[in-house]
Amino acid sequence: MTGGREETMAGYADIFRLDGRRVAVVGGGSGIGRESVRALAAQGAEVLVADRDLAGATETARLAGREPPAPGAPTGTVSAQALDVLDAEAVRAAAREWGALDALVVTVGANVRKRIADYTLADFDQVIALNLRAYLTLVQSVAPAMAGRGRGSVVGLASMRAFQVEAGQSVYAASKAGLVQLLRTAAAEWGPRGVRFNAIAPGVVRTPLTDQIAADPQWYDAYARASALQRWAGAEEIAGAVAYLVSDASTFVTGSVLSVDGGWTAVDGRFEPSV
Repeated sequence: MTGGREETMAGYADIFRLDGRRVAVVGGGSGIGRESVRALAAQGAEVLVADRDLAGATETARLAGREPPAPGAPTGTVSAQALDVLDAEAVRAAAREWGALDALVVTVGANVRKRIADYTLADFDQVIALNLRAYLTLVQSVAPAMAGRGRGSVVGLASMRAFQVEAGQSVYAASKAGLVQLLRTAAAEWGPRGVRFNAIAPGVVRTPLTDQIAADPQWYDAYARASALQRWAGAEEIAGAVAYLVSDASTFVTGSVLSVDGGWTAVDGRFEPSV
């Protein structure tokens, strides 16, 4: 290793291991959040699962506790708690309860699919509050303590819609683009004190958030054909990116957006020329 990182980085055999790391996953009660918890626990992290749906968070903790570890490696402990991320004081109280975090992963999100002309201010506020305002409160609540310790990783779930839009996705796309820039700015502000901020931009993933479009066969098939891999992702296929950005494998990665979209934004999936 070079650049003075020998003391803190794991050896290559353990570069993805998270033994002794304390990670909070907000939105871990289902979907990408749940699979992220399972992946992090399998790598040895102590994971705190926070979600408005306490039953979902508890089920995540149960599933993660059954995750088989690598041979000879321990599985991390997992605990669940209820948390409404729109309650700023509750978020601040949770951060105090969590204590010293090595990483924060935030997977909460909402989408109201309507044309711009049909959008109400209530729709707008709902999407912006969960997709952007909640992240601001969470970052404000955990980043200073991370900076005080000189290390930490914050991972937020953006979307390919931060870069490529379609009709009916206006406010969702705007919120995800805003999230990318919020995290990049946080990377600039806290980077000198050792805290990293990155976004993951998934493509179409089967989660509760996409139930509406997945239930429409024409819509489902069109989305499947749009990426280079020509299929939807499972939530578990995003969890590896989360684990990577939390781990020592990514110690020089900050202010970045990791696309995990099956090649959707690379190929734009609209036409296959006969050449």
